Amino acid sequence: MLSDLKAPATMSTQHPDNVQIPFFSEEQVLGAESEIKEAFYAFSHLGCQEQMWDFEGKETDSHVVAKLLNRYGEYFKTLPLGRDYRLTFRLPNPAVEPSQGKVLLEALESIPRHFDVAHSMGIEVPPIFEIILPMTTNANEVRRISAYYKKFVVGKAKETVLADDSTTIAGWLGDFSPSSINVIPLVEDRDSLLNAGKIAGELIASEKPSSLRVFLARSDPALNYGSAAAVLYNKIALQKLHEASERTSVPIYPIIGVGSAPFRGNLRPTNTSNCLREYPSVQTFTIQSSFKYDYPQEKVREAIGQINRHSLTAPLPVDEPRAISLCSLIEKEYCAQLVQLQPFISALAKHVPSRRARRLHVGLFGYSRSVEGLSMPRAIPFCCALYSLGIPPELLGLSALSSQQWDELHELYVKIDEDLADALKFANPANFSIAGPHLQARLQSSFERAGGQPDEAHGRLADQIKADLISSHTSTLGEKILQAAKIRGFLG
Repeated sequence: MLSDLKAPATMSTQHPDNVQIPFFSEEQVLGAESEIKEAFYAFSHLGCQEQMWDFEGKETDSHVVAKLLNRYGEYFKTLPLGRDYRLTFRLPNPAVEPSQGKVLLEALESIPRHFDVAHSMGIEVPPIFEIILPMTTNANEVRRISAYYKKFVVGKAKETVLADDSTTIAGWLGDFSPSSINVIPLVEDRDSLLNAGKIAGELIASEKPSSLRVFLARSDPALNYGSAAAVLYNKIALQKLHEASERTSVPIYPIIGVGSAPFRGNLRPTNTSNCLREYPSVQTFTIQSSFKYDYPQEKVREAIGQINRHSLTAPLPVDEPRAISLCSLIEKEYCAQLVQLQPFISALAKHVPSRRARRLHVGLFGYSRSVEGLSMPRAIPFCCALYSLGIPPELLGLSALSSQQWDELHELYVKIDEDLADALKFANPANFSIAGPHLQARLQSSFERAGGQPDEAHGRLADQIKADLISSHTSTLGEKILQAAKIRGFLG
């Protein structure tokens, strides 16, 4: 069974957090054809073991397998998709995006077609046998998709079309393979992260898999609850997944969705060791666009190789009640501070350069009833806006912690000093006053406690960006935002 294959360690994704445009794209906004080239480049040149193919929130080429095999057939005959490399669809969750439900069905129906394309070229393994379900909140959402595929995609093979004709659909159209698919739950909100072990346990009990992959979000929890809280929620989820694996004797291979910005995970080619130490039980790390394109290729290859070679160990232990208590404090302060900054974030995010064509994400930004309906951009322009203003979003919420609680946070989040040092290079304390003296004092106290050392060139650009935003001189904002992003080495 294909699920018995070793889970990949590196998953290339299409997250648009890059500053530099990849050499194979003629346009700043990557189109469908460039994403085909990107997938091959990630496999053949960078050493990524898996490519996420994202149907959620963007226009997607549904003929990806045919195009990869037609263009790079000799390569994939030797190292086939489904065996040496994985191509994994991320599909919309109808429970959250009902208008996109038919996209899910269309993609499921395409899986046997992708197998037929590979089979016609002499490749005997299914190129697609796993899909990712975003915003999963319970096991039934996953089970429903697995059952639908078996019953309605593959199951129709034995049916006949005409009452007076014994020809089955399989006899008419050919066999349908693979006979089953794996569905990877992607958990993104607080409650689902805290229930990750329960979701995994129910899937193991009902589906009887030989192994299970579970995907933990990092960006959206940070956007909703604050960066430090997102780390703690992920650590609790990893601990619960480890416990579920030991309890059931079924290997669980966690995936974590980390980006290059410290707020979104701080996984960069220059910081891989710290991420591996923070999350030693994670099997698969996402390799997002900034990681791939904002650093020298050789450095990228070395870092991906390091991740590919890493060995799993038990997660770092987390005192769950203490962690949740800290998260509650951070979240409340984070939300209050975010309300004050929201007008500036939204105004500036409009000028963040696009890197891929995307629809509005049906996000989770319902973090508090008191700010219900608060409009926020996606995580990448959100981060870019705050970094560009000289207000690293990692600072938000930390002022709620006492000195003792600050020490407790360090015990649970072991690389927080390194992550804050990376983030606070892009702080400009003079700009903390943008939303008034109360917020300024709170940000300043967190900045001083963390010991930030700002980058002067980035600070000067942040001054200019703030001045242009306040005075509504926006004609060159996009250019200045891009200049600041080049200094950081990531867009957002």
